[in-house]
Amino acid sequence: QEPLVESGGDLVQAGGSLRLSCTASKSIFSSAEMAWYRQAPGKQRELVASITRGHVANYGDSVNGRFTISRDDAKNTVYLQMNSLEPSDTAVYYCRSKFWLGRDRIYWGQGTQVTVSS
Repeated sequence: QEPLVESGGDLVQAGGSLRLSCTASKSIFSSAEMAWYRQAPGKQRELVASITRGHVANYGDSVNGRFTISRDDAKNTVYLQMNSLEPSDTAVYYCRSKFWLGRDRIYWGQGTQVTVSS
């Protein structure tokens, strides 16, 4: 079983919305900072948003108030609500879990493709 499983990626027109989901096993979710990253072709992976176990959210400059990250601790799931999508948002979106257990433990999902057409 994969530790992190993303879903929700799709093809959408500019101006549209999508909601990504990432479900984790409890052992790597409950005490973790969860985050969404994205990687477009030919570009480095960049932080989109993160949320602490205390539900404090942080956003990358590129999303500029259009995206919202949230987590449902009862479901071990983190969400990324994406509104007003732009073609520049096209990328593979990855979920990441990070927590401390003797050392930093980091897990990545397999990624989900988001394509925004103009």
